[in-house]
Amino acid sequence: MDRDFDTVEKVARLGQPGVGRRIVAQMRAYWEGLRAGRDVPARADIDPRGLENALEYAFILERVAPGMGRFRLAGMHLNDLMGMEIRGMPLTAMFTPEGRKRVADATEAVFQGPAIAELVLTAEAGIGKPPMTARLLLLPMTSDMGDVTRILGCLVGEGQGIGRTPRRFLVEAVQVQPITPCGHAAASLPKPVTPEAFGLGKRLPHLTAPKAPTLAPAPAAQTPVAQPPRQPVSAMTPEERRAMFRVVK
Repeated sequence: MDRDFDTVEKVARLGQPGVGRRIVAQMRAYWEGLRAGRDVPARADIDPRGLENALEYAFILERVAPGMGRFRLAGMHLNDLMGMEIRGMPLTAMFTPEGRKRVADATEAVFQGPAIAELVLTAEAGIGKPPMTARLLLLPMTSDMGDVTRILGCLVGEGQGIGRTPRRFLVEAVQVQPITPCGHAAASLPKPVTPEAFGLGKRLPHLTAPKAPTLAPAPAAQTPVAQPPRQPVSAMTPEERRAMFRVVK
């Protein structure tokens, strides 16, 4: 059942044209900063002070079934769109029956990829429900157990006012982007620049490998000169025998 809603007080809660893109970009930059070299950041890493400007649009989902995420936390903007506290409700409760299948598929792709999903939405029109568009961003996170069962996201409505609630959405477009593992970042580094790339190849000297030193041939072994046979002492003269002795003083 629709509820009467004070549009005068709540118009300010709807983003002006372009605010949705800015909030989505800020949320994604915050999530990228939490990765710190990991593929997916952890739920425990989130500090609400880092989302001060986007806090009222932010939410955290918990995976409870394939394609279904339940709100664990939700900003005031989402409560205003539904006209009630949505904590504990599934994300699909904010969509028309026609849009629930597409948002469920996108949610499951974020959990299973893991991947990042961004959706362009249009609010269901009716009496007392002015035109409204919205952007939805879904970013994967790990739980305390290390499995990807959490989503950090934001939903930003843009229009003249909220009007009668609840406001439910149709899905106009879905973009799912697989996450590039951080460990593969080195594979995309550019190749080293060669001198030829600057036209310097002809100016540089062509260096060749040094030649091995030439060793001089080893000198040939000398043949010892044969000594004449020594004459027996008995055949020597007295003068020759005296010459064999050395006088010691």
